[in-house]
Amino acid sequence: MLKKMVLVCVAMLMPLVALAEESFQAGKHYIELPQAVKTADPAKVEVVEMFGYPCPHCNSFEPVLHSWEQKVAGDVDFKRIPVVFGRSWEPFARAYYTAELMKVLDKTHQATFSAVHVERRRLRSQEDLAELYGKLGVDSDKFNKYFNSFAVNAKLNQGNSKARSYEITGVPSLVVNGKYRVTAASAGGQAKMLEVVNFLIEKERKALAKQ
Repeated sequence: MLKKMVLVCVAMLMPLVALAEESFQAGKHYIELPQAVKTADPAKVEVVEMFGYPCPHCNSFEPVLHSWEQKVAGDVDFKRIPVVFGRSWEPFARAYYTAELMKVLDKTHQATFSAVHVERRRLRSQEDLAELYGKLGVDSDKFNKYFNSFAVNAKLNQGNSKARSYEITGVPSLVVNGKYRVTAASAGGQAKMLEVVNFLIEKERKALAKQ
């Protein structure tokens, strides 16, 4: 009798499991890229945020993303790439890469969003950003040295290449394992973006386990 009850319970749960697995669909909730982009570490599930400091939607998404990042599992490799949608965006991308190389993003990342969207500061040049970061405790001489360096130029070129490969047309966008692009439009709002990303992480995690 007990065995029959267990079988009945399993049979009842199976449709629910199938429904959960199909809750997010390619072409509806996320976009499957036509060609997978190589990730940095094939042993991990990579999640990349494509963002821009001038973008108000990226600013509003940042606190939610930061909270998610703090809880991310060890097998997930989370990265950020600043997108350049025109000349005025490039100084911000250079500032991000400079801060990354200087290992001061903990001081500058949220502060840059706040300076642009809360304080309404006009940050148009290297000098403007150097002044801002100097007030945040960043070494201005080192900042200026890195800003137009070979290392930053290389990161900028790599980031632009990734943006093209990911077919980025708007930000914030999240790319999972070089295969899937998630946007607020596809997911049904910013709040849903990370739900879709978590679903795709699990999908890729299962695929890695089979290799």
